[in-house]
Amino acid sequence: GWTECSVMDMNEFFTRCTPEDEQRRVQALEPFDEYEEWHLKCSHYFVLTASKGMEPSWTPLLPNMTAPRSSGPARVAGSVTAAACTPPSEALGLRRYGHRSTLINPNVVLTTGGFGEEDGQHCRVRNFHVLIKQAGSWKAGCVRKENPDERWGGRLYHTVSCLSDGRALVIGGRTSPSRAGLGMLWLKFPETCSASDPDDTILAFVTCQILTSLFTWLSFSVGEKYLFVYGGRSVAEPVLGDWCFLHTRELSCAVIPVEGPVPEGRHSHSACSWKGGVLIAGGLGAAEQPLGSICFLRELGHGFQWQTVETHPPLIPRYSHTAHVHDGKLLLVGGVWLQPCAVPGLALIHLATGLCLDYTINSEHLEWPLMLHNHSSVLLPDEEELLIIGGGGNCFSFGTHLNPEPVILSLSNILSSH
Repeated sequence: GWTECSVMDMNEFFTRCTPEDEQRRVQALEPFDEYEEWHLKCSHYFVLTASKGMEPSWTPLLPNMTAPRSSGPARVAGSVTAAACTPPSEALGLRRYGHRSTLINPNVVLTTGGFGEEDGQHCRVRNFHVLIKQAGSWKAGCVRKENPDERWGGRLYHTVSCLSDGRALVIGGRTSPSRAGLGMLWLKFPETCSASDPDDTILAFVTCQILTSLFTWLSFSVGEKYLFVYGGRSVAEPVLGDWCFLHTRELSCAVIPVEGPVPEGRHSHSACSWKGGVLIAGGLGAAEQPLGSICFLRELGHGFQWQTVETHPPLIPRYSHTAHVHDGKLLLVGGVWLQPCAVPGLALIHLATGLCLDYTINSEHLEWPLMLHNHSSVLLPDEEELLIIGGGGNCFSFGTHLNPEPVILSLSNILSSH
């Protein structure tokens, strides 16, 4: 019987009804980077106002103060089923978030860093772990490190770029919101990294010079000699929009011309190599709002050029997702968006046509909830499967939730049907 009633969740209330100077004051109170938990938590709470018998009718949440709301993904094309990869009892070391996973060879996945379970407590994870495929099934194990370097420090939100000569380059990361920029380290994989027993895997740990003070950036291969490092954030800057071409042998930055409109600065985005260039998707911008743009750093004869990838329908803004390119299709996995009635599943973007399709992830056979943010994922192109490792977060009100086991998504149906 109320004459007027209006409601908005706390994400919308904070961005639409809180003055910008007050937003900046709150954001500057203390070092903070748990944006995923902040946005997810605010989507669970709302402000409702109602009025009755007032002439004229009145409500403080005026329609012109709110943004157009969406009922969820613009086009839900179907669902993808998630299945457990290993029993929870065998995956204790893989219960973490803010980590990285990389495919060393077709049957070995290395996972480094993050926050999770180690020695019976929640902490920054210093040990490395592997998943090794044997006879069609995956087994988990802990890695023994040779020549450990104390500067590893159990970092979070770093990148690991696997090169073709049995090495991987670790870039950036942080141990706390106020201690970032742990530099770069080489990881060298001896032949024993393909051992049949996961617990027999040895990882040689070799350090290299400290070069930078950035973290939560993304790096990926451009050709055979360079890594392209873009975006992220530092202790002083909430987002970074610069980049560098890092020569992988000399570990020096090269000056390569780049044309076109420069993308908006961001962190927690995704990056993939494609056609000799780079695809940047989503991320969190300077206003702490998710971004929905996809930018392509296209290779030219004399350098590179930024161009925007237009999608239809438009990609729903998101961040803290992972991404892969397969056969001309960009796959965006999970993440966080500000849609109040759904969570991101898997987005499939046809790079030739711009067609964007959203798929929900059916996790009914897994322990609830499956949280697909701050996770890592590895594409297994031969099997047309996606391996998702870890994910979750730490909330002071609701506690820590870590996905208990790695999961497998079968992509054969969605990749072959479009």
